Amino acid sequence: AAAAALGLLPLGKTQSPESLLDIAARKVAEKWPFQRVEERFERIPEPVQRRIVYWSFPRSEREICMYSSFNTGAEDPVAGPGGAA
Repeated sequence: AAAAALGLLPLGKTQSPESLLDIAARKVAEKWPFQRVEERFERIPEPVQRRIVYWSFPRSEREICMYSSFNTGAEDPVAGPGGAA
């Protein structure tokens, strides 16, 4: 928004401020797992649930790879050193 005010964005390109719902959902997702939120609060409106779930998942490709990797550094005991089971 400040960049638009300074004329740094191309004409017709403006940024809208983040909604209060998104800000609050992002902060909740940063602090608590969604399961804990569901257990703690009896009624959570559907749009709020969707935004918390959205912000609960990693954004960057690097974070997605880090959290989706099951490699612990040890060889798979079932497959053995050759990789075949």
